Amino acid sequence: MLKLLLITAGIVGLAVVLLALKLLIKGDARGPMTHIGASKAMRERGIHCVESMDSIERFQLKTRKMKHYHKN
Repeated sequence: MLKLLLITAGIVGLAVVLLALKLLIKGDARGPMTHIGASKAMRERGIHCVESMDSIERFQLKTRKMKHYHKN
């Protein structure tokens, strides 16, 4: 049981060290972009994150209200 725990801890530790080295060598301290908007396939399908969709819908609602206001 102890042997398995040590092996698991070693593998996890090695993974953390390798990820840290990758970030240091790459020079991008932010890491990989996991945002939906960063995916080309998602953009092509018109799929955005919730925050972007909310912003778009708020803008559309605002412009519809402004058009309605200026007609009267």
